[in-house]
Amino acid sequence: MNINFVEILASFMVLFAIIDILGSIPIILDLQKKTGEIDSQKVTLVAFLIMLGFLYIGQPLLGLFGVDISSFAVAGSFVLFLIGIEMVLGIELFKHEGGGSNSAIVPLSFPLIAGAGSITTLLSLRAEYHTVDILIALILNMVFVYLVLRLTNFFERILGQGVLHILRKFFGIILLAIAIKLCTSSTGLTLGK
Repeated sequence: MNINFVEILASFMVLFAIIDILGSIPIILDLQKKTGEIDSQKVTLVAFLIMLGFLYIGQPLLGLFGVDISSFAVAGSFVLFLIGIEMVLGIELFKHEGGGSNSAIVPLSFPLIAGAGSITTLLSLRAEYHTVDILIALILNMVFVYLVLRLTNFFERILGQGVLHILRKFFGIILLAIAIKLCTSSTGLTLGK
């Protein structure tokens, strides 16, 4: 088993950009406000297990259900779209029954962290790089995700409520745009230039 540091770095950077945990901080804070304290370890572990599963058996697993990657991406984009609507309009579409740390697993672990974009990216990386290098890059990304989830209260204190309110609206619009882009690229639709 040869470890290729160039492949690890390339895989890490691609996954880091797709997961975009830093850009998700306002979304995480919004979910935390609705659900209570988020169990960083559990959310990270669930997201890691989802991505690990798709790294090794993703396409055959979806094939069992007669679902292709494009359909999976469109379904994930709808969930992200609804989260964006919540953030921009200040309404609640997702009912977080029971509160507690489990209520943030969906939509935080899936589809925000381990979403259609990151799963599709893992399957694409697998076509180019060695699986062990992608696995190492994935583990490094999950360590970073865990640290950001643990430090969300720190970010909230530094930024303050006013800035967070503005960021929540801004990132809600960004999330809507990401959802639309994911949906259109998965279905082959084009929306003007």
